[in-house]
Amino acid sequence: MSYTVLVPARLASTRLPGKPLADIGGLPMIVRVARNAARSQARRVVVAADHPDIVRVCQDHGVSALLTRADHATGSDRLAEACELLGLQGSELVVNVQGDEPLLEPELIDACARLLDRHPECVMSTAAHAIDDPAELDSPHVVKVVLDAQNRALYFSRAPIPWWRDARAAGLSALPTPAALRHVGIYAYQAGFLRRFPTLPPSPLEHVEALEQLRVLWHGERIVVHVSATRPGPGVDTPQDLERVRALFA
Repeated sequence: MSYTVLVPARLASTRLPGKPLADIGGLPMIVRVARNAARSQARRVVVAADHPDIVRVCQDHGVSALLTRADHATGSDRLAEACELLGLQGSELVVNVQGDEPLLEPELIDACARLLDRHPECVMSTAAHAIDDPAELDSPHVVKVVLDAQNRALYFSRAPIPWWRDARAAGLSALPTPAALRHVGIYAYQAGFLRRFPTLPPSPLEHVEALEQLRVLWHGERIVVHVSATRPGPGVDTPQDLERVRALFA
């Protein structure tokens, strides 16, 4: 199995401006992410940036990077352009590692790539782990996923799914068995599908839930899901998240 890791990086961020360049233990976050991803079995790691400053910082630290358009609506659109620039196509495997995940386990990156390699009937793979906190099951900020018998995604939602009818009648104070699954935002793709994805019309469900992966299911494609025994390390979305991760590196 051979695959490429692509790391989309956007300089503008509403909650944390300049996020890819934020210092974590003496290194810019995007460099931390790329170096961590390089500990996986990927044959190469490439940052797909929207700004020359990100490309320059990556190059200064020996990280491969390319400049993509600044007007992409989504990270998937940016990755599709990166696939074109790198000449990736067909069934070649690409793993999308988010640029704000400096603590993502390299083993999880490998697991997503291996899973998609074993499921050629699927165009994507992703990951999930069991929810162990009722508050997470109820939170709209936590994306949930339900699976079929072959661990392929049936649906993603911000709502509590599956809906535990009997527990709701008395107030939710425990968790269902089997456990509900929290979606983890890492994706592996067949490069040909990733290049085709931006041409697919968005789905109504995607707009309602604000979840881009629902476009894939809406158009009849399949996503297979790796269920991890543990939750991944924390990502960085807010200044508070950044301080938490800095403390872990310190």
